[in-house]
Order: sequence, then C-alpha cells, then structure tokens
Amino acid sequence: MDCKKVGKLILDLRKENKMTQKMLAEALHLSDKTISKWERGLGCPDVSLLGQLSSVFKVDIEKILLGDLEPSTPEVGNMKKTSFYVCKSCGNILLSSSAMTPSCCGRKLSPLEAQSAEENHGVRVEEIENDYFLSFDHPMSKGHYISFVSYVTPSSVLLMKLYPEQSPSLRFPRIFGGKLYYYCTEHGLFLKESMKNI
Repeated sequence: MDCKKVGKLILDLRKENKMTQKMLAEALHLSDKTISKWERGLGCPDVSLLGQLSSVFKVDIEKILLGDLEPSTPEVGNMKKTSFYVCKSCGNILLSSSAMTPSCCGRKLSPLEAQSAEENHGVRVEEIENDYFLSFDHPMSKGHYISFVSYVTPSSVLLMKLYPEQSPSLRFPRIFGGKLYYYCTEHGLFLKESMKNI
C-alpha cells in the first residue's frame, strides 16, 4: 500500500463527502491527528479500518488499497455497447452501457460473452399486432432455465425477467433496429441479431 497515494485518496474522498478531519475521525472512532497523518502520507490506515472507510466513503476496499479512483471514460454514444453481468451466487442481473467492474456477493463480475443463438437455444419470433411474441424450446426447471430476455436498441434497453417453472415465452412491444439477448442459467448469454425467425 502506497501511503502517499492512499492519503491523497482519503483527502479527496473526505472533501468530496464534505467532511472535516474531525468528522471522519469521529466516524472511525479515531483522533483527527490520525486522519491528518494519513492525508499527509505519513502512515496508512490499519487493515482493520478498511471496511469502515469503505462504508463511510461508499468505495471498494480494493480502490482504497490502490489509492486510485480512476473514473471510467464516459460513454457518449448509444446503448450498443451494453454489457450484461450475472452473479452466480444470487442470480442478480446487472447491465452497463460502458466499462465497469461490478461486484456482487463479494465477487467481481465479468461481462458475459454472447454466443450466437444455437439450435438447442433457438428462439421463435412471431409478430402479433404491434408486439413480438417470443417462445423457447427450453427447460424451465429450478436449475436450468432462461433467466432473462433483453432487447437492446441504440437508445434503449428492455429487460424482461423469467422464472423457473414459468412458460418459456413472453411478449413485448415491437421496436425496430434492436438485438435480442437471452440468458440460460447453464449455458450463458445468447445473441440473436435479427428479429426474423431462426
């Protein structure tokens, strides 16, 4: 741990949160002299305090240890670069329109790599009135099911959640120019680039 970098980060985070050294010291049950020492790079926080610092500043412990909160480059384009993340522990679904490193259940998540829709993970698409009706020949058991379907256009993301023992079908408004993604809990993320039937 580089005490100078960590100290600068603590100083920046303290100011960002509109806290005085005394306020931060009270939140951590320390003296303001200790906070001053850290901010001048003359010492580092004890490992036992990293959880509290993380909680006070709402920052990952790893970022505190690195002394770096390098921001992501803002995505000013469209939603085409949407990435999907799924926590293997709890099934939580996250999505992002630009680069990020999310975590869930104490584990870092990597973006899912979409595979081309296969025969055994194919989807039937029908147009009914002004909607798309999708149906899958896929098990919907508790351990193996289609967890979500997402339709991504350049300006929007529509996410629909499916559950075990539910019918593997759904209906949503017909919007042109999008890509269809769907996630199988056993085999991962699939991509159908055209809404024409397979």
